Amino acid sequence: MGEQNFIEALKKRLKQPLPGLEAQRQMSSRPPSGNFEIRPDHRKSGVLALLYPYHEILHLAFMKRTEDGRVHSGQISFPGGKMETDDRDYIHTALREANEELGIISEQVEVLGQLSPLYIPPSNFLVYPSVGFSRQRPDFQLSEKEVAAVIETPLEYLLKKETVQRVQVTVGHQLRMNVPAFTFGSHIIWGATAMMLNELLTVVRELGSK
Repeated sequence: MGEQNFIEALKKRLKQPLPGLEAQRQMSSRPPSGNFEIRPDHRKSGVLALLYPYHEILHLAFMKRTEDGRVHSGQISFPGGKMETDDRDYIHTALREANEELGIISEQVEVLGQLSPLYIPPSNFLVYPSVGFSRQRPDFQLSEKEVAAVIETPLEYLLKKETVQRVQVTVGHQLRMNVPAFTFGSHIIWGATAMMLNELLTVVRELGSK
């Protein structure tokens, strides 16, 4: 399937019922019986899973957060953040944050659709993931305050079964956890980002099987 045909098929598929919690939980660091109840005082956020061609291969853009002592300090995530009062919706939030964090120009992003919302208990955020496509590789401009590095990962690599491994991560300063994760070189994608990514990859595999 060519790039444009794939993008059109993905856009169409994202309008249909999604794998949702079943795909998300496959990469959850919490036990199957873990509490996913959304607190009434939760905050909303939007993130962007951006696909774009690089060396004629579709890539996804991730960012490594700076070490700032916060809940998700130093972790790898999609660009995104808290929904502000001036944001029209969570898509606007995702595009605004992607611009602020990685310099991605909103007008160059075609929003293909959304993945299932995901609640993150440690930070009390309900995250709304959007999937976007840029016809060209962004000219990344990193926010020094928030972003330590941009991580460009081929989509086809993430689809390989051997990419998923169980690894040990340190949460905070002491707690060590054994979690499922996507591994790319020395990079580890786990937690909420891995859960959202797994839903996207589930959809992509479904398209490839047709």
